[in-house]
Amino acid sequence: MVVSLALLALGVLTAVVAPRLLSRSDWAEREPVVALWVWQCVVAGVLLSFALSMTFSAAAAWQVVRGRVFAPAPRGVLEAYELGAGRPWSAVLAVALACGGLWSGAMLGREIGRARARRRQRRGELLRRSPLLPGEEQESGSGRERLVVLEGERSDAWLLPGPAPQLVVTTAALRRLKGRQLDAVLAHEQGHARARHDWLRHCSGALATGFPGIPVFAAFRDEMHRLVELAADDVASRRFGRLTIALALVELNEDRGVFGPGTTPDADLPRRVDRLLRAAPRFTAGRRLRLTAAAALVPVVPVLVAFVPALRALG
Repeated sequence: MVVSLALLALGVLTAVVAPRLLSRSDWAEREPVVALWVWQCVVAGVLLSFALSMTFSAAAAWQVVRGRVFAPAPRGVLEAYELGAGRPWSAVLAVALACGGLWSGAMLGREIGRARARRRQRRGELLRRSPLLPGEEQESGSGRERLVVLEGERSDAWLLPGPAPQLVVTTAALRRLKGRQLDAVLAHEQGHARARHDWLRHCSGALATGFPGIPVFAAFRDEMHRLVELAADDVASRRFGRLTIALALVELNEDRGVFGPGTTPDADLPRRVDRLLRAAPRFTAGRRLRLTAAAALVPVVPVLVAFVPALRALG
């Protein structure tokens, strides 16, 4: 029971402290890919802490679970975990955490289902507005990315994710984008497709929707939506230059009032353009490696906590 409570406390502590520490740091915009990794490790650490706490609580409450979890363990290891103490509370904790896990799975399934429905609807709209020509059916079903040009007076370009991602650009955007700006915009969207940023959005959205009262999941969703755009901007800027992608973002969004006074749904766009124009230097490879390794330790800590009694008994 002590290990279960320790893991539960560790998960809560990580969920409370980690977002505050990350919000105070100013390096995420310089290294969005590393920041994405850090956030994923933090959330994985929280979920792993809760999952291990549920496992040990269930083992303490029910003999059938204890027999399966500790079947190959020596008797001294079993005694080290003191699984006979606090059985009523262990059962309550195990059931509560199990319900949380099932709810998380249900929310993820619902998010994926909604995303597929939206994708089917948008693909249907694309087929109506830009029907396939004879001989294109086989190409559209392949794994290659397909560029779709739509007639439209609004400058826009987006990625329709899925098994065969489609890049969509309007004729108004083609008229406004000059030189290599179109290539930069397409590289930005290809960066989303190759990194599978849509899965990060689905997972973070499912957790935030399923547990609206837990700040770490809301922060995870907001940061995923922000950081994936910065990461895709960097993909395009490495190929075509920061100025090119910055001007392309301005050309695509200038008519929407994004860069004027007031608050708009795309308020992050001016900050993205400013970031590209400032061109802050990246971290050294050594510093990126240290941050990556430190983040990887976050989900390792609950595993170590779970094995401490066993290691002491065997030692």
